[in-house]
Amino acid sequence: MKLVSRFEAASRSTAELHGLLAEAFNAFAAAPRGSIERHDALASMQNIEHELATRAPGL
Repeated sequence: MKLVSRFEAASRSTAELHGLLAEAFNAFAAAPRGSIERHDALASMQNIEHELATRAPGL
């Protein structure tokens, strides 16, 4: 999976981000431990989750 940067995440819709998050999770689960693919998938999940958190309604 290609790394999803914070900039790229910010340019996507919320629905697209949820789809990308699922894709990144699956890529993370399928990648061998210690691989670049696993690292990129984890970083992508963190970037996507950060962007989704900034969009969440405040309490």
